[in-house]
Amino acid sequence: MTTLYYHHPDFLLHDTSAGHPESPERLKSIEQALQVPLFKNLNRMAAPLHENVEQRLRLIHQPAMIERILKQKIAADNYYPLDYDTILSAGSARAALLAVSAACDAVDKVCSRQAQNAFCAVRPPGHHATPTQPMGFCLFNNIAIAAAYALQHYQLKRVAIVDFDVHHGNGTQAAFEHNPQVFYASSHEMPHYPGTGRPQDKGVGNIVNVPLHSGENGESVRKKYSSVILPAVRAFKPELLLISAGFDAHKDDPLASIQLVEDDYRWLTEELMAVAHQCCEGKIVSLLEGGYNLKALGNSVAVHVKTLMKV
Repeated sequence: MTTLYYHHPDFLLHDTSAGHPESPERLKSIEQALQVPLFKNLNRMAAPLHENVEQRLRLIHQPAMIERILKQKIAADNYYPLDYDTILSAGSARAALLAVSAACDAVDKVCSRQAQNAFCAVRPPGHHATPTQPMGFCLFNNIAIAAAYALQHYQLKRVAIVDFDVHHGNGTQAAFEHNPQVFYASSHEMPHYPGTGRPQDKGVGNIVNVPLHSGENGESVRKKYSSVILPAVRAFKPELLLISAGFDAHKDDPLASIQLVEDDYRWLTEELMAVAHQCCEGKIVSLLEGGYNLKALGNSVAVHVKTLMKV
């Protein structure tokens, strides 16, 4: 079986305004990094726009929030700020719906064994979006919707989400902290945006938060995964593993101060694949979250995808 890579040119239509770190250039840097011969056999999938995608949004988000994002009338050269750093443009709604569609389609392909795993190079990202509020560059919570869809459509009992973005996925935690069918583990810099993710937040025993401190390096992060997060995921025994793959814990990222390098993302990917092979026949869906140094993002995604392809 293969690794699927989801992409779509319309993800670039989500215009966040000049100088915004979550820019279309992020995906261009990833595409450039994946143009080398190593990836010539990568199975590339144009994200489909599912006709019932709005129904899937309602698995996580309240109708008023969905309408606020999808029903805005925005001129082609204008912007509508949802908050100080979460921006809508004329192409944002379509990009957001494509991102959710890609996540759910990847779940379909992996759960039906048409693919071993998948990486979705989507934007806008999603893990800060709560059931009621878009925030932190995020419109809809792509990974939360994917998890809820997997539970509903494939009658799964246990889905795990591991989030190695440098920011805590407050929206994902909020979606599932009372749902024992979804396990959520996050490593994230503290104190840092959005200010959530305390170790004492355990939900119904399904939440594991591992704070990182400014300047922590790969050796320290690996130890925390080996001693806390990976054993907790194994104990949960997921039937599907989802990854919130943010690459902004890289040492060159401008929005944080953790010191990971590309080889640390290789290690994280390999370790998560080992857990997935032990628990759920290797079934993984990985979704792009953050990462704002363009060169570091492209290189880190290339390492992540290269590792996923070694099945």
